[in-house]
Amino acid sequence: MQEMVVYGVSFDMVGKQPIVLLKTAMGNRFLPIWIGHPEAAAILAKLQDTETPRPMTHDLFSTALGELDASVVRISVVEMRDSTFFARVVLRRGNEEVELDARPSDAIALALRSKAPIYAADEVIAESAIQMEDEEAEAAQSDPEQLVEDFKQFLDEVRPEEFGEDG
Repeated sequence: MQEMVVYGVSFDMVGKQPIVLLKTAMGNRFLPIWIGHPEAAAILAKLQDTETPRPMTHDLFSTALGELDASVVRISVVEMRDSTFFARVVLRRGNEEVELDARPSDAIALALRSKAPIYAADEVIAESAIQMEDEEAEAAQSDPEQLVEDFKQFLDEVRPEEFGEDG
């Protein structure tokens, strides 16, 4: 397992489908996961610290966990099967841990609200991540807008079935 950070949300130019982009915390690999529009909105709302007049579903679930004295320990993107990513959410209540099956987009939205770490299985990264060269990574650190442009160009050329969908 490798720790990941949410690098951002973008849209593929062909189908206008949202994509959440995870980046390895200790490297230059990027994992694109196609997601739904409501989940993209939930992730973006938290990334941009946007307040909503009423709780969104992920906010409600996070609040409910707190009221039940439970917390999100971590989320993991554990597998890609038949072009679909699978995730697990690990919850803790007292000394007990419970693992739940989840769509990666829901798990990521919940992790952001809970400030829980995000992981991806080594096999998922090996199979689906995009490796940036050291020069590209250095340029991305100094010019994030260039990375976004490079990523948009990549999205113009890639098909969702090449990397999997959240489903």
